[in-house]
Amino acid sequence: MREIQFREALREAMSEEMRKDPSIVLLGEEVAEYNGAYKVSQGMLAEFGPERVLDTPIAELGFAGIGVGAAMNGLRPIVEFMTFNFSLVAIDQIINSAAKILSMSGGQYSAPMVFRGPTGNAGQLGAQHSQNFENWFANTPGLKVVVPSNPYDAKGLLKASIRDNDPVIFMESEVMYGDKMDVPAEEYIIPLGQADTKREGTDVTIVSFGKIMKVALAAAQELEKDGISAEVIDLRTVRPIDYAAIVNSVKKTNRLVVVEEAWPLSSIATEITYHVQKHAFDYLDAPIQRVNSFDAPLPYAPTLIQAILPNVEKTIKAVKATLYRD
Repeated sequence: MREIQFREALREAMSEEMRKDPSIVLLGEEVAEYNGAYKVSQGMLAEFGPERVLDTPIAELGFAGIGVGAAMNGLRPIVEFMTFNFSLVAIDQIINSAAKILSMSGGQYSAPMVFRGPTGNAGQLGAQHSQNFENWFANTPGLKVVVPSNPYDAKGLLKASIRDNDPVIFMESEVMYGDKMDVPAEEYIIPLGQADTKREGTDVTIVSFGKIMKVALAAAQELEKDGISAEVIDLRTVRPIDYAAIVNSVKKTNRLVVVEEAWPLSSIATEITYHVQKHAFDYLDAPIQRVNSFDAPLPYAPTLIQAILPNVEKTIKAVKATLYRD
């Protein structure tokens, strides 16, 4: 076991799969000569050459479409967006081509590919570069959506995503690329659609995913000081969602808080809330609480960013509300 960064875990996942399968290619802005905007693809051009690691123009619609066409014709592309904010330019190719081609062709064509890159707030980047679209893509039949929270999960989930025969949206975070963790050197895969209980508890279930897992786990640690035992579940994938893991936890704790960076309307938290009230209503001892970003574009000022985003204090308040201790 060795400690490596999040970006290194992603690089290992891509490189290991590319060594095994010559049909896998990586394309995107600055992935080759510059070694990646966040150095995720560092050294990959030197190892795999310009035919398999390709720099593209600043034209997301164009290179996403090239990726879809390549996937339909036998390759397994990894398409990197410098940020998923830029995927909006390519959303027609992702949703109307990659996600639908298997259905529209009656199974004659598929698009086995991965769209990956950072999502969400990463500091003072402004309203147009700080958005979360996990719930947008998860709303699309034909796509799978993966949002890892740590280097170990990132490597195992990315390898599974690359091998998957459906198009996968793989969302990371700029502020996590430097995170370090013990990651095995030997082969391992984490199946898509399986949540992971990061912390056992008895009083309340906290569900989250991606970098907001740090908020959830920190809140659980603080709650423990007040004698509150929180179970923390990392979804890891938001399409498919591991509903069973959530429902089984709620049946034990009888309370649920969902923490998510996206805006509240039509969020993953909303979907989970509906599912739990349908399948575990009789087990709930309090209304389900959601902790989302405010329903507004993200400002630039650091004080306003802190006010709008989910944080530990808001999560603790939501948990105590479910326990009628607020």
